[in-house]
Order: sequence, then C-alpha cells, then structure tokens
Amino acid sequence: MAAEQKVPKLSKRMKAVRAKVDRSKAYPIDEALKLVKETAAAKFDESVDLSFRLGVDPKHADQIVRGTVSLPHGTGKKIRVLVIAQGDKAKEAEAAGADFVGLEYVAKIKEGWLDTDVIVATPDVMGQLGALGKVLGPRGLMPNPKAGTVTTDVSKAVKELKAGKIEFRVDKSGIVHAAVGKKSFTAQQLADNLQAFMDAIVKAKPSAAKGHYIRSVTVSSTMGPGVRVDPAGYHV
Repeated sequence: MAAEQKVPKLSKRMKAVRAKVDRSKAYPIDEALKLVKETAAAKFDESVDLSFRLGVDPKHADQIVRGTVSLPHGTGKKIRVLVIAQGDKAKEAEAAGADFVGLEYVAKIKEGWLDTDVIVATPDVMGQLGALGKVLGPRGLMPNPKAGTVTTDVSKAVKELKAGKIEFRVDKSGIVHAAVGKKSFTAQQLADNLQAFMDAIVKAKPSAAKGHYIRSVTVSSTMGPGVRVDPAGYHV
C-alpha cells in the first residue's frame, strides 16, 4: 500500500498572513490592493497578479477573449523584445530599444534559442516564421497582427511593449490572468494598472457571451493568498 501523501503544514507566519484575508468576502479595489501589499511577505519583490473568471466558453471561437492593454505604470518587469526584420526596419527597431534584432534569429530559434519575452515581426518575414508555430505558439511568442506584434511600425511596437503593453488571452478554463505590477509599486500605481486591465477585459467581451461576463476577480502576490475583488459595475 502506497504511503499517504503528507500535506505540507503552514508556518505560523503564513497562517497569520492568510488570516488577514476573508476568503468569503469581495473587497473594494483599494482594500484588496492594501491587503495584497500587506500579505506579500517574501523577501523578493513579488509580482502582483490579476485573474478574471469569465462567463465564456473558450471552446467556441466566437467566445474567445483576447486583446492588449497598455498598463499606465508597466509591469515592473524588464521586457526583452526581439524584432525579426531586415533593412531599414531592423535599424528602426534598434533605435527604438529592441533587445535583439535581425532575421538571423529565425535560425537561432530553430536551434533552441528562446531568451525573449515578446517577438515583433514585419509582415514580409512572417512566411519564414510559419514553420516555428509549434515552438512559438504554445509559449505565446508567435507574432500576431491583433496583438500589434506583426507590424510595419516596429518603432511604435517596441516602445509600447517596453512601456508596459501586454497581451492577454482567455485559457481553456475561462480564466484570464496577467501580472499587473510589483509589490514595490504604490497602491495607486497598482490601482491604475488594475483599472486599465479591467477596462480592457470589458472592451474585449465577445458578442456571443451570455449572462454575467465577469464572474469573479482575484488579485494576489506571487507568494501571498488570493484576495477577491468586488467587480461592481463590471458584471456585464
């Protein structure tokens, strides 16, 4: 008979942290963020993550929720941007601050290189990237016109990504989640970013979605407990 798996016990500190949060309550945004900052007790600068449970069925193409949002204060993370372009467009990308630039990265990716957070490409090179779909797709790295990562205006794309533009997409469970800042952000900076993300989620509502669209909203730090947010005004 296999030995029973032991459930790790919570330390006194973690019990005290979790006790601050009423899991049955949905808090106003300001209170929720205050709790997240108070319960982010790790020694490193934890990310602050936001999760939406949506009233959609992602199995149906007309209920897919996806889009982009420019967070007013960024994510707090240094975003590494690769631009696959050639000629003048490659020079534009370098001038805009792209971390990696060049057509040669197509071959590097085929060899296993993936040290980037976002890939931007010009339309003329997308044919060469098609064969990399199985590698880039599952990692969310395949450039996409809807996300603004297939474009001739590579300078604008790089600057927006560096400034805090992120892409979001609903997963198969109907959840959208993303990092919206760091523990070190002020409560106001986090509130601004959270509000921008909420607005983007509402804007991305599919016409085929029925009933309550935003079912629940939860915010948490990397190591802290989830805090339910009252989505008043967003039950659309």
